[in-house]
Amino acid sequence: MPTYKAPLDDIRFLLNDVHDVGQLALLPGFEEATPEMIDQVLEGGAKMCEEVLFPINQSGDAEGVHLVNGEVRTPAGFKDAYTEYAAGGWTGVSADTMYGGMGLPKLVGFVMEEMLCSANLSFSMYPGLSHGAYSALVSHGTDELKDRFLPKLVDGTWGGTMCLTEAHAGTDLGIITTKAIPAGDGAYQITGQKIFISAGDHDLTENIVHLVLAKLPDAPSGSKGISMFLVPKYLPTDEGKPGTKNGVTCGSIEHKMGIKASATCVLNFDNATGWLVGEQHKGMRAMFVMMNGARLAVGMQGLGLSEVAYQNALAYAKDRLQGRSLTGAKNPSGPADPIIVHADVRKGLLRIKAFNEGMRSLAYWVGIRIDLEHGHPDAAKREEAEDLVALMTPVLKAFLTDKGFDNANIALQTLGGHGYIKEYGIEQYVRDARIAQIYEGTNAVQALDLVGRKLPMEGGRLVRRFFETVKADIDLASTNDAVEEFAKPLGASLYQLQKATMLLAERAFANPDEAGAAATEYLHLMGFVAVGWQWLRMATVASAQLAAGKGDARFLQAKIKTARFYFARLLPEAATLLAAIQSGCAPIMAMTVDEF
Repeated sequence: MPTYKAPLDDIRFLLNDVHDVGQLALLPGFEEATPEMIDQVLEGGAKMCEEVLFPINQSGDAEGVHLVNGEVRTPAGFKDAYTEYAAGGWTGVSADTMYGGMGLPKLVGFVMEEMLCSANLSFSMYPGLSHGAYSALVSHGTDELKDRFLPKLVDGTWGGTMCLTEAHAGTDLGIITTKAIPAGDGAYQITGQKIFISAGDHDLTENIVHLVLAKLPDAPSGSKGISMFLVPKYLPTDEGKPGTKNGVTCGSIEHKMGIKASATCVLNFDNATGWLVGEQHKGMRAMFVMMNGARLAVGMQGLGLSEVAYQNALAYAKDRLQGRSLTGAKNPSGPADPIIVHADVRKGLLRIKAFNEGMRSLAYWVGIRIDLEHGHPDAAKREEAEDLVALMTPVLKAFLTDKGFDNANIALQTLGGHGYIKEYGIEQYVRDARIAQIYEGTNAVQALDLVGRKLPMEGGRLVRRFFETVKADIDLASTNDAVEEFAKPLGASLYQLQKATMLLAERAFANPDEAGAAATEYLHLMGFVAVGWQWLRMATVASAQLAAGKGDARFLQAKIKTARFYFARLLPEAATLLAAIQSGCAPIMAMTVDEF
C-alpha cells in the first residue's frame, strides 16, 4: 500500500529561510499572516491531506464516479471527506474575509494545492474548480452576483466549474456555438453543449455554479465575440437555497485514463437561465482569470504527484533486496543489498528529488509574487511582480507537469514489476499525471504563449526582469566561496537562454514557424535555468546555516549535495535544448504531408 507524508520540513525551509514568507505580513490585510500562523495552518492542512484524503485515493480510483438517473455520484467516502474539508474552512483558505474566507495569502493556497494533489488529485479537482469560479466572480462579477454566490462558494456549500470546451472547438474557443439569448430582467437563456467539464456534476455540494462561455446574437466572429455567463444547476431562492432545477443536465461522464474519481462531464444547456459576468463580448478576459489560476494549479498537480511518487519509490528502494553493490556487499548479513545501493537507481531517485525540491522552490517564489502583485503598496513593486508571474505561468504549468509525469515514470521503474501493479499505487500516479500535460491548455500551447506573447510583451520587459533577477544572484554567488561552484554553470546556462531568446526574436520575425518549432524546447530551457536558479538560492542559504551552526545539519548537507547533482547531471541538458533550437524549423517543415 502506498504512503504519503507532507514534506513540511522542506516547506518550512523554503518559506521561512529561502523566500522570507514573513514579508507577506507587512502587506495590507495580511498582518496576522505571520510565519508562525502560516505554519500552524499548513500543519492542519497536512493532517487533513494525510489522514482524510489520502486514504480514499486508491479506492476512489478503483470505484470511479457513477451517473445514476442523470446525476453523478462520487466514490464511497468522498462526500464525508468533502464535508469535513469544508467544515474545516479549507474551501476558503485564501478567499476574502468579506465572503467568509480565511483571508490568507494566495501562497498558502498554493502550498495547500501541492499537498492536496499529492494526497488525492481527483478530490482536489472539486474545490479547485470552485476556487477558480470564485476568482473570476471576484474580478468581474457584479456586486449582486458576488453577494449572492460568493459566500456559498467560499464555505463550500456550493461548487463551481468553468465550461469552455465544445466537441468541435478545443483550444480554438473562437468557434464555439453555445448561444446566449437575452431573456429580459438582466437574465439570458443559454443553449449548447460543453465537454470535458471537470467537476461538472457531483453529490458533494447542494448546488453547482457553472461559468459558461457563449455568444450573443450580435456577437462579432471569433474570440472577440465570446461572453461569459453564470449558470447555476439550481436557481437560488431569495433565501439563498437551491430552488428550481435549471436547464442544465449531465449527458454523460468521460471514462478516463486517470483522475477517475473526478467527474469529467458532458453538460447540456437547454434554455438554462444565466447572468452575464463582465462585459458583453469580453468573456475571454473574465475567463482568463480562471484559466491562469488553473494553469498554476495544474503545475502544482505535476509537483504533487511527483512528490508522492518519489516518497513511495524511495521507501521501496530502501526496503527491496536485489543483487549486490558493485563495490561490495552493503548488507552482508542479508541475502542481497537494498536496491538503493545501485548507481542507476540512485540516479533516478536523485533526478526526482532534485526536480521536486527545485520546482517547489520556484512555485513558492511565484506564489509570493502573486501576493505582492495584488497587495504591495508600491506600484512599481506590483508591476514587477505582475510581470514575473505572467512570464512564469506557462513555465510552471508546462515544465512542472512534464517533469512530474517523467518523474512518476521513473518512480514506477524503481519498483520494477511491482510498479506496474495497482496494489503499490505508483501506476495510478503515472495515469493521473498524464492529464496535467493536456488540460488547461496543452503544454505546447503554453510554450507558444511563452514565446509568442510573453517574450515580446512590453517590449521584452518581462523576460529582461527575469534575466536581471537571476543574474544578480549569480553575481552575488560568484563572490561567495561556499557556492561559487554553482554560479559558473548557472551563468553559462543563463547565457544559453539569452542566446536562444535573441535567436528566436530574429528568426520568428522572418518566419513564424521558427517560433512554433522551438517553443517547447525554449520553455524547457527556461525551466532548467529557473530551477537551477532556485537551487543556487537554496544552496546559498543551506551553506550559510551550516557555517553558523544553525538548523538540521543532515538536512542542509543533503540540500547542498542535491544541488551538486542538479548542476552536474541535470542542468547540462540545457545545452542540448539550445542546440535543438539552433537547428531551426527546416528539419521539421521540410517534410510534405504525404511523406509522413
